[in-house]
Amino acid sequence: MKKILLACNQGMSTSFLVEKMKQYASANDIEVEIWAVSDSEIQEDWENADVILLGPQVGYLKNNTEKITNYEVPIAVIDPIDYGRVNGEAVLNKALKLIG
Repeated sequence: MKKILLACNQGMSTSFLVEKMKQYASANDIEVEIWAVSDSEIQEDWENADVILLGPQVGYLKNNTEKITNYEVPIAVIDPIDYGRVNGEAVLNKALKLIG
């Protein structure tokens, strides 16, 4: 099972995206665990993730997050258009591609 962590300022705006990603995964028999946290919780949760996706509003944290994770987990910023449209399919596919 692939584990995908999404992070934003409060973890709330990404929760909508998490639900859309879960719906798409379920409909396509993709086994994933997806959850959202606030940017301040990344340090506590990153070891449980196979990939970390940052909301566009916290994209500036990418370099710092890479250092926190010791570059052990792929990290990317979610495309602002996919984020705004709550495009669960596109974001999930990006996450899976990053995991490899």
